[in-house]
Amino acid sequence: MPQRWHVKPVLPVTKLLGAIALCVLVVAFGRDDPVRWVLVGATAVGLCGWALSDLIAPVRLAADPDGITVVTGFARRRRLEWAAIERVRVDRRQRLGLRSELLEVDAGEALYLFSEHQLGAPPDEVAQALAALRTGATGQSSTAVR
Repeated sequence: MPQRWHVKPVLPVTKLLGAIALCVLVVAFGRDDPVRWVLVGATAVGLCGWALSDLIAPVRLAADPDGITVVTGFARRRRLEWAAIERVRVDRRQRLGLRSELLEVDAGEALYLFSEHQLGAPPDEVAQALAALRTGATGQSSTAVR
């Protein structure tokens, strides 16, 4: 049974609201400063582009018994058969009191990283679901979850 993980809907909305808030702030506090307009304009365009990528390709990871499909770049998709995937694991790091978890899909020549916000689910749950799909596809489990 195919499974899909997608960007949380709140993310593109938050990015667009951030772009709008920046424009409102520059109008309120920096009307006469062209440097602020350029900086805010560039930042707002970047945030809008980032939100657009979330809207165009909301499904970041899809999996079925034959393999997975990942989003690369702005909105391109790449299909990977299970044989091409060397390892799937959860990378946990703690730095400066902040903890982060990323789902790591190692396909040899390429490494794909997905956060909980991109997947809409905890990376541990996604790794377990991928392991179950992979095991069902090949009869053996070579997926590591740490």
